[in-house]
Amino acid sequence: MTASRPLSILALTAATLAACASGPMTRDQLVVEPSTCGNRSFEVYFAESAAQLTQPARQAIDLVADQMAACDITRVTVIGLASATGTPEANLSLSQRRAQTVAAEFGRKGWPAPAFQLDAAGDAGAVTPDGTMEPLRRRTQVFIEARPR
Repeated sequence: MTASRPLSILALTAATLAACASGPMTRDQLVVEPSTCGNRSFEVYFAESAAQLTQPARQAIDLVADQMAACDITRVTVIGLASATGTPEANLSLSQRRAQTVAAEFGRKGWPAPAFQLDAAGDAGAVTPDGTMEPLRRRTQVFIEARPR
């Protein structure tokens, strides 16, 4: 055993005793709640050929907005997607409207407009390599960057 090992044990013992001398720790000192302010992503789904929010979509947006109410929202990327049921131009337009709808709803919740970046993918990639349609393309993907205030 080296001489430094007994010294480190002595230092640890002294620190432990000093903590005990100040009294028991409170719950707030022992338990730290995880912050809801951080990077997160989720999806908002739409009915076929629609850019209006469904009730479940509104509930999802409300939940995220409530959870992140105490956060500093620094960036929100909303990517609109569409299935391949229409023309590429129509699907791109629908994707853009979906992204705008989601951003507008967060704007009504008080989120800062300058933080938003909107993109649209249309129906690109809406058909899998084996030719199967991807119905879950009728959505927006939302990526949020946030930090505690």
